[in-house]
Amino acid sequence: MSPPLKLENGNGLPMMTMHRPKKLNKRKNKTVKTVSVSEEISPSAAPTLTTVKAKIAVDEEAQEAQEVVDDVVDDSSDPYELHFGCNPACLSESSRNAVDARHWKSVKISGGRLGPTLESVPEGSEAGPSRKTDNILERIRKPFSERQAKLPKEHAELQNDVLSLLSKHQDLYITPSPWETKKCLREAISLHALNHVTKKRRRVLKNNERLSHAAKSGAEPPEDVQDQGFTRPSVLILLPFRSSGLEWFKALTSHTPSPEFQIENQSRFVAEYGLPPDAVDKLASAEPGTYPVDHVETFKGNVDDSFRVGIKLTRKSVKMFTEFYGCDIIMASPLGLRQSIQKEKNADYLSSIEILLIDQLDALTMQNWEHVKFVMEHINKMPKESHDTDFSRTKPWYLDGHAQYLRQSILLSAYETPETRALYNAELKNVAGKSRLDRVWSPIEVPEGIEQNFVKFDCSSPKDEADKRFNYFTTQLLPNVLKSAVQSANTVIFIPSYFDFVRVHNYFRTLSGVTFTVLSEYSSNQDISRARQAFFVGNKSFLLMTERFHFYKRYKIRGIRNLVFYGPPDHPQYYTELLSYPFLDEGVDSSDVTCRVLYSKYDWFRLERIAGTEPAVEMIKSS
Repeated sequence: MSPPLKLENGNGLPMMTMHRPKKLNKRKNKTVKTVSVSEEISPSAAPTLTTVKAKIAVDEEAQEAQEVVDDVVDDSSDPYELHFGCNPACLSESSRNAVDARHWKSVKISGGRLGPTLESVPEGSEAGPSRKTDNILERIRKPFSERQAKLPKEHAELQNDVLSLLSKHQDLYITPSPWETKKCLREAISLHALNHVTKKRRRVLKNNERLSHAAKSGAEPPEDVQDQGFTRPSVLILLPFRSSGLEWFKALTSHTPSPEFQIENQSRFVAEYGLPPDAVDKLASAEPGTYPVDHVETFKGNVDDSFRVGIKLTRKSVKMFTEFYGCDIIMASPLGLRQSIQKEKNADYLSSIEILLIDQLDALTMQNWEHVKFVMEHINKMPKESHDTDFSRTKPWYLDGHAQYLRQSILLSAYETPETRALYNAELKNVAGKSRLDRVWSPIEVPEGIEQNFVKFDCSSPKDEADKRFNYFTTQLLPNVLKSAVQSANTVIFIPSYFDFVRVHNYFRTLSGVTFTVLSEYSSNQDISRARQAFFVGNKSFLLMTERFHFYKRYKIRGIRNLVFYGPPDHPQYYTELLSYPFLDEGVDSSDVTCRVLYSKYDWFRLERIAGTEPAVEMIKSS
């Protein structure tokens, strides 16, 4: 008998111990006995609840296989088979070499409602616009079509445009991803993921039936049955908070409505990923306008950032809290997944991921980007153990270590950062190509009459950028501020990076006669209250504030007359908000407010969102 497999729930807690299931290509016939729930069971025949469950259990795989015997058609032109079949035409040595050397051929295309899109394919590859549109399986397409008919026209068109791009099985990077379209995007992308899982599963079951039929008839078994990876999970969804997981759960299950589908452990999932019944969500229940929309949408609900859960799909059910090696979809936070990998000392369940979805990249950059990098380092690697893999059923490109060249990655973010662009450029190696939105930004609106001074410092290497910025700030910008009687009081210094914040904080400690206080993401509630009060009444002349503090707290700061941005903020709306805070105090005129922004050419993404694309180009070129 195989060694027992220890199952864990979504939080990594032990649930039960069972023996590993036998391989899917088992050719022996199974006799399945079903027992009615109402059938009388004597105490001697059913001493435990486990025995009762065993008696009423139905072999789902056998039943599902029987239902799809005549329902799967070998279609060599199906986009799923073209990309994830045994021998994908796009997976050639030349295309892999071009990807590794970052030799991409890019062209602008129309993304419809998404806007202008930059599509890149490996040089010499034939991948691109000529690919056939995917056919969504009827059982999940019908509920989607019914809901789509009730949507605003622009949202329905957006969903169709996204599905059209995804059907090419290229990587897709959508930025900006506004909250107004989040729900319809989630539904379209989750439909694509469910369609992928369902097609893969049905192909496996169909081949099981072919092998069984050959064994019964004594014929030679078919050889074209390579339909699996090393492990079962094929979709990975990375999210920042449990509340995000709840929203994606709703999107996934919207395609699997009852009574056709049964959602198992739904109440448990909602309880663990939502708020307790007696809890009051202050953000969701606040008066409209009390908090910015993006803050409410990001932080309402359960904002725990450590979680992981496995989801198994069958023809008639969605099973939450399935152990990883038996599930189809893994939904997790980067932190939760990293904790799991480090605890188990392997990440074999990530070896066969074919669709990677990362939502709210902007929030993940505000958490700890190292967790995202850690997870990316463990996806599509050769497994350390066999996990009962039937290598005769494993697709050749898995055995060759080429899974990363076919994985489809979908990235969603409110804005771009150097980290997210580096992820797109370096980690996405899909030989079918990749597409990203190519938006032109307009200048952000700020309170009328405020003079904005953008101060550029020269830097020739990104490795020296932090040192050059600190040197310019301490030798040029700050001395000029301290010379002015007006600007050396009621001044907020906004610092995007916590590492820069620590450096500037330590420098301020060396300045004699300069009073200051700080607000960071690590400040306690008492520290925050004291700092805000001291700055407002003028006991402290300077307030050092990190962007992460503003991200998590979004407090309105009173008493501001002068703003110094150590670097442009990642969130463009923060720039507008901070410039509006001086007017919280009565009698403040635009001429009373000063604003300075320190930047270099490596602040391109941030600068573009604030100043606009065309002005930012001129500012970067200026000497």
